[in-house]
Amino acid sequence: NVWDNFDSFFEKIKNGDVVFVTGFMEEYQGSPQIRITNIRFAESSDKIDPSDFMEKSARDFDEMRDEFFNRIELISDNYLKSLLKLVFDEDNFKKFSFAPAGKSWHHSYIHGLLEHTLEIIKICDLMCDIHPELNRDLLISGAMIHDFGKTEELSYDSAFEYTDKGKLIGHIVISAMKINEEAKKIPGFPDDLKDCLIHLILSHQGKLEYASPVVPKTMEAIALYHADELSAKINAYKRAIQTGTLNDSKWTKFISLASTDLFNHGISSEAEEEINKTLFD
Repeated sequence: NVWDNFDSFFEKIKNGDVVFVTGFMEEYQGSPQIRITNIRFAESSDKIDPSDFMEKSARDFDEMRDEFFNRIELISDNYLKSLLKLVFDEDNFKKFSFAPAGKSWHHSYIHGLLEHTLEIIKICDLMCDIHPELNRDLLISGAMIHDFGKTEELSYDSAFEYTDKGKLIGHIVISAMKINEEAKKIPGFPDDLKDCLIHLILSHQGKLEYASPVVPKTMEAIALYHADELSAKINAYKRAIQTGTLNDSKWTKFISLASTDLFNHGISSEAEEEINKTLFD
């Protein structure tokens, strides 16, 4: 609770600001509360990094970075490999690897975009093993670059917010523009290859009502759409279950983005392994 001079402070503060708070504990109607006596903004001399207060991926960053660049080296098509190396130069990868994959729904934490992308790559690689008719290099390249535009769609220095460019253009179009821009720097880059790669980006959200400019019209495009959906929804559901179960219930609150509440069955992977061992050994 702030009782004095609240209006003047509220007019100055914005989401993502770091502040120092002074106050004291007291009791009100049997419950403890903090009465705030002073709030001040962090200053440069405090040497505060706002990212210290932001959630980060549970995966090791160095491991993810190595996995990402090792996968680029496995691309056999020299045009696509050259394009990926241009897009993910040192400066761009720094932004890409730090960014969240979303503001709040899935992989919404530091390094979340890199983690999300690596999950999609693995799913797409598996689909290529199952369906060798898929062009692996094209599909994996699309997986790597499909969300690159989120580095400009979102701001994430101290809080996750949409930028003006993000609201006006969106990450899908930003990604497509980046591909077109970098492909021009590669002599002889085939137009049909560029068109199919851009189609992967434009259609990766699957439906027009989901903000895709076009629906998937190639095998690789439908594979990328479902890989993206699977990675995003599993992560979002997992986080909702981990943080949102109500009291002693196994159910979360109703989640509007999922259009349902979610059930935590409580069966651990170790328990599942024991059940399988009992049944099948």
